[in-house]
Order: sequence, then C-alpha cells, then structure tokens
Amino acid sequence: MTSHPDIPTSARLTLVLGGARSGKSRHAEALVQAHPAPWLYIATAQAFDDEMRARIALHRERRPEGWITVDAPLDLAGAIRKAEPGRPMLVDCLTLWLTNVMLAERDVPAAVNELEEACAAAAGPLVLVSNEVGLGIVPDNALARRFRDHAGILHQRLAARADRVLLIVAGLPLTVK
Repeated sequence: MTSHPDIPTSARLTLVLGGARSGKSRHAEALVQAHPAPWLYIATAQAFDDEMRARIALHRERRPEGWITVDAPLDLAGAIRKAEPGRPMLVDCLTLWLTNVMLAERDVPAAVNELEEACAAAAGPLVLVSNEVGLGIVPDNALARRFRDHAGILHQRLAARADRVLLIVAGLPLTVK
C-alpha cells in the first residue's frame, strides 16, 4: 500500500474532474493506491492512432506493479459489475467512454443509467476520472455541443451520488464535495 497522509481513504465513490493535462489521472491513481493492492484500472481509451498509443503507454509505464488493467471502451458498467467485491477501482476516463458510446451510436441516457447503477452497486472504493469540458466556449458544431451537454449531465448525476468530488487544477486538488 502506498499511503499518503493527505489522502483520505474513507470515500466509497470519488469523482475526479479536471482539464486536459491537469494531473487528474495521477491524483486518482494515488487515491486508489492508498488502499491495499491489487488495484483495478478500468481503461476506456482506444488506441486508434500513434499519439493515443503513446498516451496509453505513458499511463501504463508510470503505474507501479499491483495494477490489473481491464479495457472497457463501451461496457464500462459491465466491467465495474464484474470486479471482485471490495477491489479498489479506477475508471479512466468517463469522457473517453462517453465519446465511444456516442460514436457507436448507442443510447447515451440508457448507458449513463446503467453506469450510474453499476457505480451505486460497487462495493468500492471506486474512483472515476473525467474531463471537465463545460468551462470553455460553446462549441461551434452540433456533435461537440451534444457531447458537452451529455458530459455535463453525466458529471452532475455522478457528483450527486459521489461521496467526494475533486476538481484538479494545475496538479492541485480542490475539494468540491
């Protein structure tokens, strides 16, 4: 266990939000690593190009031994449900998952309901990472606006259910809830 004195371990469900390269994944990993290993890393990214393959490799390389990676680009709720009860879990990231769901032309509200139910049923601890995309300008195209709206609703619903919500800014965690 890699405990850190500033990281409380009592929250069952934590939502970690932040902008691109804000340090949210690194902070979320530390939250999960405050619990005994093995830890479950549920990855939603898909490596469609060299840049994304490099990002995925960087994430994997920085994690110490003790992590078990499960790829769940679409069936995130299923991956959470299949986890061993009590196993510390990290989902990285919800906005990539949402993108996958939208591009696969799945029913977004139904997928969000299923995810919310899986999170509620998880034996925990569960840390969810997501990009905060609602702080910028209104996107100039309909798909981007739909994505932003779905992400905002997803975040609101999970934040309402979460025991703890953090906003990561420049690598620093701000407690929202």
